[in-house]
Amino acid sequence: MYCRVEKGLAANTIESYATDLQRLVDWVFRNGLDLQKLSSRDLREWLIDLGGEKLSENSKRRLVSSVRGFYKFLMFEGHIDKNPAEDLVSPQKGQYLPRFLNKAEIEQLLMAPDTSTEYGLRDRAILELMYASGLRVSEAASLRIGDVDLEGGIVTTTGKGSKTRRVPVGASAVEWLRSYLVLRRKKEITGSDRLFTNSAGGQIDRQTIYLAIVRYAEKCGFKGVSPHTLRHSFATHLIQNSANIRSVQQMLGHADISTTQVYTHITNVQLKENYERFHPRARNKGE
Repeated sequence: MYCRVEKGLAANTIESYATDLQRLVDWVFRNGLDLQKLSSRDLREWLIDLGGEKLSENSKRRLVSSVRGFYKFLMFEGHIDKNPAEDLVSPQKGQYLPRFLNKAEIEQLLMAPDTSTEYGLRDRAILELMYASGLRVSEAASLRIGDVDLEGGIVTTTGKGSKTRRVPVGASAVEWLRSYLVLRRKKEITGSDRLFTNSAGGQIDRQTIYLAIVRYAEKCGFKGVSPHTLRHSFATHLIQNSANIRSVQQMLGHADISTTQVYTHITNVQLKENYERFHPRARNKGE
């Protein structure tokens, strides 16, 4: 109504805006987020994820315009206090590097759950697995017990486009999964083959994982951390340690390697920052 009456937009334009916003809604749903509580960082991560889709420059510009208009409307109507899309612009190559945690921060986050409790042990297993394998939150939530081969250290998951991939699981994650499964079997949960369950033995949902990760991150004093941060950290640390980018692409399930290449930009930025910080003549002014 607002677009048609107040803005006087044509029906085709309104339909295009609706299609654009649905892309954002779908991404928000997949990641267990709240559309009205997205931050500027969330929107930048959304744009990065769109890099895997073959969109024209015009489509990208319209997407950004649609989202900016949507949040401007929410501000106008009083639904939100701050516009996260105010400074949003179409991403250029190398822009909008995703949020990731360094190795010390990852260790701190992994240790945040109280593993003496049932939910703490489950959450530690989830954190370990998501960081070890770069799983999306939706992929972690939908895992079945048979999807994880603890002996072989492999998890099988179905991602975007119903594409199945097999990803290695590190020794630390395997051990925490073993501990969690021992507890889960003691509870004698019947009728469910889901790996991660709630108190009733049913499938855990994306929102539960999202809220848990945000809570643990806040406990550690980290801002802007989401389930996707673990995925970004997984990929960044592999690239930093000279992993083959094609292998990282396969493990992440990216259809287009250009989406994976954003992590090479991250490491390049870090290299430059470290050089300027530690090299004695990096900032030489001719003294």
